Amino acid sequence: MKRAIYAAVALAVPAAALTYGLLPASAAAAGPIKGLGGKCIDVAAASSANGTAIQLYDCNSTAAQQWTVGNTDGSIRALGKCLDVTAASTADGAKIQLYDCNNTGAQKWSAGNGTLVNTGSGKCLDVTGGSTANATRLQIWTCSTSANQKWTLPGGGSSPTTPAGVGLDNPAKKDVAMQIVSAAENSSLDWRAQFRYIEDIGDGRGYTAGIIGFCSGTGDMLELVQAYTNAVPGNVLAKYLPALRNVNGTDSHAGLDPNFTADWRTAAADTRFQAAQESERDRVYFNPSVRDGKSDGVRALGQFAYYDAAVMHGYEGMRAIRNQALKRAKPPAQGGDERAWLNAFLDERVIEMKKEEAHSDTSRVDTAQRRFLTNGNFDLNTPLDFAVYGENFHIG
Repeated sequence: MKRAIYAAVALAVPAAALTYGLLPASAAAAGPIKGLGGKCIDVAAASSANGTAIQLYDCNSTAAQQWTVGNTDGSIRALGKCLDVTAASTADGAKIQLYDCNNTGAQKWSAGNGTLVNTGSGKCLDVTGGSTANATRLQIWTCSTSANQKWTLPGGGSSPTTPAGVGLDNPAKKDVAMQIVSAAENSSLDWRAQFRYIEDIGDGRGYTAGIIGFCSGTGDMLELVQAYTNAVPGNVLAKYLPALRNVNGTDSHAGLDPNFTADWRTAAADTRFQAAQESERDRVYFNPSVRDGKSDGVRALGQFAYYDAAVMHGYEGMRAIRNQALKRAKPPAQGGDERAWLNAFLDERVIEMKKEEAHSDTSRVDTAQRRFLTNGNFDLNTPLDFAVYGENFHIG
C-alpha cells in the first residue's frame, strides 16, 4: 500500500504483524469476563504455567478469573500472562491457553457487538460445543451470532454494539468504500480494474500493486503472494517469493525485474489471485479497521476514515493516529461527540500525511472525507460528490 513509515512506530514488518485490534480504548479495567450460562473465563487450577488451559467455570472471584482488558497492546491478561491462541493457529477449534505475553497476533483481541475477536486470526472467542459444563475449554471459531461467543467485560458492561445505521461491512457500503479508495489510489472508481495495477511510484516502497496498493517493500505484497501460493502452488508469482523476502523493507527490485510486472498482470487474470487480494485486504486492513470503528461507536463514515488511514499508513499507523486524536477528543463509545471525534481523527491524519512528501496532498481527507463529515453524512449514504487530487468524482 502507499503508506507512510509512521514516525512513532516501526512498520517495516510483515503485514500480518500489523493487526493490533485493541479493545475499546479506555483506561484498563480488571475483573471477570462472563459468558455462556453466566459463567466466567477461568485459568485452569489457577496455574500460571505456559500452556495452561483457559476454560469456562463457575464465577468465584479468584485471581484465576481476574482479567485485565483495555490494555494498549490489545492483550487480555491474568496471573501476569496473556490470553493466547495455541501455536498462533487460525483454524476453527484452536484452543486458548495462558502464555507469556509476546505481542503477537495470537494475543491481540478486539471487542465489538458482545464478541471478542482474535485479530491474528479474525475469529471469535468461543465456548467449545456450546457447553456450560465447568472446565469446558475455550477456542477460536468463525464468528457468528451464537450465545457461546458473547462476553461481558469487567465492570458489568458488554462491548459496544454497532451504532444505528448500516456498517461499512455491508456489501453495498463496502463497494462504496472501495470506490473512494480507488479514486485516491488509482484515479478511478473502477476498483475491480486494479487487480492488475503495478508500478513503482518512487515513494521508497518498491512496487505498488493491486486493489489497495500492496507494496514489495512493506511486507503486505509478500504476504499476499504467499497466501496465493498456499492456495495455488506453482502459480506464476510463486517463483518470486525468495526475492520478495529479500527486498522486504527496501525499495529494491532485485530478483523481481525484468518480468515481475508482466507476471503480476498475468496472475491478475486468475480469479483465485483476485480472491487472494480481497482476502488479504480484508484480513489485514478492512476487517480490523471496521471492528475498531464499531468499538469506538462511529458509523460508516468513521469506519471508512479508519480504513482509509490503514490503507495509507498501515493498520498500526492508523491506531497511532487514533491514539493522538484521543489527546484531543473522545469517541462516542467513551461519551464523546461523533463529529468532534472524527474531526480530531482527521486532523491527526492530515498532520501525519504532511510528514511525507508523497502524501503531502491531503485532498483525500480535505475534499472527500471532511466534506462528507461537514454534510453530516455519518452513514456514508450515496450520492457522494467529492474531489481527490483536483479530480471530481460522483458515486450513486
